Amino acid sequence: MKQNILITNDDGVYSKGLRALIEEASHFGRVTVVAPEHGMSGMSHAITMANPLYLRKVRISGDVSVYACSGTPVDCVKIAVDYLMKYDAPTLILSGINHGSNSNISVIYSGTMGAATEGYSYGVPSIGFSLVSHDVAADLTASRHYVRKILERFLERNGGEPVCLNVNIPTLPLSDIKGVKVCRQTKGYWVEEFTRNVDPRGRDYYWLTGRFVNLEPEAEDNDEWALANGYVSVVPVTLDMTDRKALTRSGDWFDSLD
Repeated sequence: MKQNILITNDDGVYSKGLRALIEEASHFGRVTVVAPEHGMSGMSHAITMANPLYLRKVRISGDVSVYACSGTPVDCVKIAVDYLMKYDAPTLILSGINHGSNSNISVIYSGTMGAATEGYSYGVPSIGFSLVSHDVAADLTASRHYVRKILERFLERNGGEPVCLNVNIPTLPLSDIKGVKVCRQTKGYWVEEFTRNVDPRGRDYYWLTGRFVNLEPEAEDNDEWALANGYVSVVPVTLDMTDRKALTRSGDWFDSLD
C-alpha cells in the first residue's frame, strides 16, 4: 500500500540528510515535508507558543511537497498534522536523517526524536533516523541503504500499529556495517562543560560542550555497543515516562498524607 508520508528534521529544510530521506521515502508513497527554516538541534519537544508560526512553500514536484516552518521540529509535525494534512492524515512520519548521533540519553534532547515522538503521540508510526557524524557533508551512502531497507521491512511487517523507533547509523562504509541490532537505550549521562569567552563588547559568553559517560561499558544489548561494533541500532521508544519501579515505594511515602 502506498503511504502518505510526513517528513521533518531538526537540521533545517536545506540539509543534506533531509534531501536523502526525501529521496528514499518517495519510493514508498507521497511525501509531504515540513521542516524548520533553520537548524533546530537540541530542541527536544519544544513548541512555539508566544510567537506566530510562518509556513512557506519551498517546492512542489510530483508527489513531493516541501514546506519550511519558522518553528521547532515538533511545531512542524503539529502544523502538518493539524493544518496542512488535516484532511489527508499521514500514515507514516519520518524525521532526519540527522547529522549527529541520537543514541543513549541524547534521545531526550534531540529535536529529531522530539518530532518522531510527537508523531507517535498522534498514533502514527514514526521513525527518527540519525547518522553518527556531525559533518554536514558526510557520506550518506550507508544511511540511504539502511533507511530504505528498514522502511521496506517496517512497512511489510508492522501493519500500521503506532510505534516509534530511534535508528542510529554508524559512520562506516556500507561494506563495513554488519547489520541491524534492535536494542535498548544505553544507561549513562552527559558531563556538561562550559567554555567562557568575552565578546567584542566585553560581555562574557559561554559555549556548551561535554562528554557522555557510559554507565554500562560491558553491556552488549544497548545502542552504544551496537554502534561501536559496526551495527545500525534500532531502539523502540515511548512517551510514557512513569517510573513503575517507584510506584509502590512512592505510594508508601504518601499513603497517610492528608
